[in-house]
Amino acid sequence: MGYSVGVTSFLRGKRILVTGATGSIGSEVVRQLLKHEPATIRIFSRDEHKQYLLQQELGDLPKCDMRYLLGDIRDYQRMVRALEGVHCVFHCAAYKHVPFCEYNSFEAVKTNVIGTQNIIEAAIVQGVERVLLISTDKAASPSNVMGATKLLAEKLMTSALHISGSRPIRFASVRFGNVLASRGSVLPLFCKQIEAGGPVTITHPDMVRFFMSIPQAVSLTFQAMERMEGGEVFILKMPVIRLGDLVDVLIDELAPRFGKDPAKIERKVIGSRAGEKMSELLMTPEEAHHATEEENMFIVRSSILVPGGQPVTEPKGGAVKDYDSAKLSPLTKPEIKTLLKEVLAEYFHFASLVRLSN
Repeated sequence: MGYSVGVTSFLRGKRILVTGATGSIGSEVVRQLLKHEPATIRIFSRDEHKQYLLQQELGDLPKCDMRYLLGDIRDYQRMVRALEGVHCVFHCAAYKHVPFCEYNSFEAVKTNVIGTQNIIEAAIVQGVERVLLISTDKAASPSNVMGATKLLAEKLMTSALHISGSRPIRFASVRFGNVLASRGSVLPLFCKQIEAGGPVTITHPDMVRFFMSIPQAVSLTFQAMERMEGGEVFILKMPVIRLGDLVDVLIDELAPRFGKDPAKIERKVIGSRAGEKMSELLMTPEEAHHATEEENMFIVRSSILVPGGQPVTEPKGGAVKDYDSAKLSPLTKPEIKTLLKEVLAEYFHFASLVRLSN
């Protein structure tokens, strides 16, 4: 699908901190960073057990200085200490589950908004060169708390250029949709339900979502880190999948693996959860007005004046008006099967590592 990127010299020799580094995206950032020969990787997260698991997985593989830092992005002073001497930050830490954020709204604000501002201010103080926020399609025209907090986090990254003074620091965001096999995504849930013989619970079979694999998402994230000029939102293109089709393919593929008859596994529609939509936007019409379209991504320039640059006032992406999952053709079942082949192999490898460690 043309998502892979070669090893770049940009990250070689850099000291890099990854927040939320033991999560699905953060840990893959760490794994792929090792291919780029950085000087130091600082793994920053709240969960000591997951840090232990990642340390055991990596073993003696790293050829750079690995630092395992416990802490919370809500703690500004901790971020100041953690960012000392760092060149680049991949900010992956966030509350991401839509229903939990709906019922615990200010907790989402504390982490996704205040935590992001803490990173911005600490990065400025410590002379960090670049900070990249990992965001979500739910930040585009948000209808839920999680999306709203991530949109505000994106806005903080753009406006941070106006509080950095004379320091040559760059801030940007990268936005993508659902990442297959990430922790808390539908794929691990469906796999467990199929293994148990069903039923497989689905919110609505006609829901359409943007999906991509974790390695694909992270590879394009590295491009954004290298190319950022300041204030952009990099919107990564990804295929659209109808949830009902995803469930059908998973049942056909996995039921025999678990000794089950695919024809006997029930599909149970449970309805939308709090804050969910039938389709998702990755880019709004307003953002498209400031966007440049490339093969694998859109780059949305800031609509406000960026220090040292000019705001984009004319569309750069040709005929593109938005990037809406409801307006794109979903993958066919054979295409979904091809996409899932590598993803499932990675998922079961990781699941086996977790079981062995417990």
